Amino acid sequence: MSSVEEFRNEIRDWLRTHLTGDFADLRGRGGPGREHEAFAERLAWERHMAAAGWTCVGWPTEYGGRGATLEQQVAFHEEYALADAPARVGHLGEQLLGPTLMAFGTPEQRERFLPTIVAVEELWCQGYSEPDAGSDLANIRTRAELDGDTWKVTGQKIWTSLALESDWCFVVARTTPGSTRHHGLSYLLVPLDQPGVDIRPIHQLTGTSEFNEVFLDGARTAAENVVGAPGDGWKVAMATLGFERGVSTLGQQVGFRRELTALTELAQRNGAATDPVIRDRLARAWIGLETIRFNALRLIESVAAGSPGPEASIGKIYWATWHRELGELAMDVCGADGLLAAGAPYDLTDWQRLFLFSRSDTIYAGSNEIQRNIIAERVLGLPKEVRP
Repeated sequence: MSSVEEFRNEIRDWLRTHLTGDFADLRGRGGPGREHEAFAERLAWERHMAAAGWTCVGWPTEYGGRGATLEQQVAFHEEYALADAPARVGHLGEQLLGPTLMAFGTPEQRERFLPTIVAVEELWCQGYSEPDAGSDLANIRTRAELDGDTWKVTGQKIWTSLALESDWCFVVARTTPGSTRHHGLSYLLVPLDQPGVDIRPIHQLTGTSEFNEVFLDGARTAAENVVGAPGDGWKVAMATLGFERGVSTLGQQVGFRRELTALTELAQRNGAATDPVIRDRLARAWIGLETIRFNALRLIESVAAGSPGPEASIGKIYWATWHRELGELAMDVCGADGLLAAGAPYDLTDWQRLFLFSRSDTIYAGSNEIQRNIIAERVLGLPKEVRP
């Protein structure tokens, strides 16, 4: 096993050598609010990475990964972000479903699905939120019943990222009739290319549509495609959310730092930095970014110890609010120019897209309100919120 610095140098050199030619144009492409950018080319890039063994680096070698240590995984995500490499397209499979299958899946499920995630041959999306059960996941109404040797799934999911580009969806559905809240749920793996699945893009203020509605009308999946025991889906789903906030968040911080640096340079060029209020907000944003990194390191340490605590909710509230406020600061730095589209009919600048899309940061992956309830009820022991 190489040292952290050797590992860091290895991925840095590989990216420098391979993020060239046709792939060089992918630098900085994709990511939240920009998933439409060069998707096919980014998929080809990620498969190129897979062929060289640079996907799923933190997975055990027995499952096709590199068995990288926690420190090496941090180095990988930081170097990937520092190279301005394109946003990943297989991250939901690699960072969410894969670890979930390792923890709760059967040997047959691991053998069937993990190799195709490593090779980026199958893409995944997450079927959690519903129109009446966004951050309140326990309120879901999608139901599934066992019909012979298949599950029959009926319901509606919403805000399903990259559903149109995905092959499979991990779906939380109610499988015990009459059950309520977090009881009687199951975690199912559902193929999307089949009758009974209708995917409709949701067009956003940014002009993009990486979010989707997914309508399931008797869609089917094999009986063995339930992860964990039937009715035990809440525990599995919560574990997946824990994996969502792992080491890759440090790569996210590098992206945030790049945005703040570019915004500071813009403020210096257009004179906005001469305004003491703007200057103070830029300084506070830098301090906030350091706090985000500290929270991320605490979370990673707790996840590695197998006991993720309130750091997950604290970190999510903090970075989401910070990023939304950065978008607002960007508009103030741009001044009147921020009100003008870059071109017809609706060509947005990067700052305008940041401002608009970052409004969703405090909603997706657990809204700020729900995260505060979690901290209040489960950490501080305060009385539970009254529910109708």
